[in-house]
Amino acid sequence: MKPKVIALLVLIIIALIIVLQNFHVVSFRLLFWAVDMSLIILTLLTLVIGFAAGYLTAKLTSSPQ
Repeated sequence: MKPKVIALLVLIIIALIIVLQNFHVVSFRLLFWAVDMSLIILTLLTLVIGFAAGYLTAKLTSSPQ
């Protein structure tokens, strides 16, 4: 296996462990809104936004070949 694939698998496993250990409900407040949601959903949402931001940043800053 390539090192990138191994690193990705390790990151996915770590993320799954973190997500599965956080079942309780938390209050998420952003400016004037307050939402009660499971910490699993909040963690997954944060991970997806982070990966999307990193992917878009890499695509937008890469030079065309």
